[in-house]
Amino acid sequence: MTGTYEHLIVRHMGDTSADLVNEGAVATGEPRPSHIGDAFALMRSEDVPEAKLHMTYSWILPTEEGSHWVNEHEHDYDEVLVFLGSDPENPHDLGGEAYLWIEGEKYTINTSGAVYIPAGTRHCPLDWGTITKPIRFNAISLSGDGNYNSDENVPQPA
Repeated sequence: MTGTYEHLIVRHMGDTSADLVNEGAVATGEPRPSHIGDAFALMRSEDVPEAKLHMTYSWILPTEEGSHWVNEHEHDYDEVLVFLGSDPENPHDLGGEAYLWIEGEKYTINTSGAVYIPAGTRHCPLDWGTITKPIRFNAISLSGDGNYNSDENVPQPA
């Protein structure tokens, strides 16, 4: 159905791998571990020009091997990292462990929930430990322009 607001609906999530310069192969040059799914765009200005945020969606699949995923960085905007387990009978169970550093302090994430990262806060690395059930991960960048930027990929003046 086409209507007045159809342009605000994302019906096909685009690949955001190239947007996320601190993650996976883009950051490390190493291939992405097979248990870390592709990053898809739920919302970004590239798809919806009016969008004032950049929101990604990924699956983290079961594995017994830990892995590094995201390098340390910071943004000039707030960000929310969302960790969601996939067990409808126990929604609080993350189904594994993530390790997130905030300003050099290590935190273990092992329940469904979210982490608010204020603008200017150094965060990551983000690593995964043992994963027993699929985990849904979202990164919501409240960038104001719908783009993902960090101190590692800020456009330089000409």
